[in-house]
Amino acid sequence: MDASGVYDEYALIADLYDYVVPYRARPDVDFFVDAARSAGSPVLEVGCGTGRVLIPTARAGVEIVGLDLSPQMLAVCRQRLEAEPEPVRRRARLVQADMRRFQLGRRFTLATIPFRPFQHLLTVEDELSCLAAIRDHLIDGGRLILDLFNPALDVLANLKIGEESGDEPEFTAPDGRRVVRRYRIVAEDRFSQVNNAELIYYVTHPDGRQERLVHAFPMRYLFRFEAEHLLARAGFQVEHLYADFDKRPYGSAYPGELLFVARKTGG
Repeated sequence: MDASGVYDEYALIADLYDYVVPYRARPDVDFFVDAARSAGSPVLEVGCGTGRVLIPTARAGVEIVGLDLSPQMLAVCRQRLEAEPEPVRRRARLVQADMRRFQLGRRFTLATIPFRPFQHLLTVEDELSCLAAIRDHLIDGGRLILDLFNPALDVLANLKIGEESGDEPEFTAPDGRRVVRRYRIVAEDRFSQVNNAELIYYVTHPDGRQERLVHAFPMRYLFRFEAEHLLARAGFQVEHLYADFDKRPYGSAYPGELLFVARKTGG
C-alpha cells in the first residue's frame, strides 16, 4: 500500500523488472513502435509499466502518454526517462490512473495495451469499463491494439497447483544482486477463468544475504471469440488478429499470441 492508499503488487520487484531475461528478450517492442509511427501522435499506452515500450516509442518521434496504476513502476519509468535526451522526455507523459476509469481530456490516434495488463481485470464489467474508457479517448476511426496470451488447453487442463516451475536463466541487477525467478499457480477457478499466480524472485545480495520476494497476482484468461465479442460490445471492429509480433495470422502457431488490432466504430 502506498501513501495514497493504492495497493501496488509491483512494489517489491519494480526495480528488477527490466532485467528479467524473458522481458528483455520479448520481441514486441518493434511491433508497437511501428504501429505508433503509422498512427502518428498522440498515442496512449495503457499499462506502460517501466517504459519498456513507451520509451522506444518516444525515441521514434511519437508523442505518447503512458498510464499505469503502479506508483513504483512509474517511478522506475520516470528514472529511465531522466536519462533520455530532452526531446524524448518532452514527448512522453506519465499518468497514474486505473485503466477501468480515467479521464485525460484529450483523444488519441492509437491506444495500446502491450504484454497483457488487460488480463489483470477479473470481471466482464471491469473489462468493458476499461474498453469504454479507451474508446472515449480515441479519435473517430482510432485503433486499439490488445495483446493477450492465447490459452493453451492442454496446459490449463494439467496445471500442477503449488508446484514451482521455470527455467529462466539467472540475471544480475546493476547493484550486483543475482536473481533467479520461478513461477507457480497457487489456485485456479475454471468457472471465472482466473488463475492466482506467483512470480518468485530468489535474490542473492552482494554480501551473500539471501531474500525471497513474491509477486502475487490473479490473471484472467480469455479465449479468441470471447475477446472478439467483448471488443464488439465495447464498440470496436477487429481488423486483424495475429499469432505473433511478426504479424503471422492467428492459427499459424500454437498457442501463440492473441494480438488484436481493432478500430473504433461509430462516433
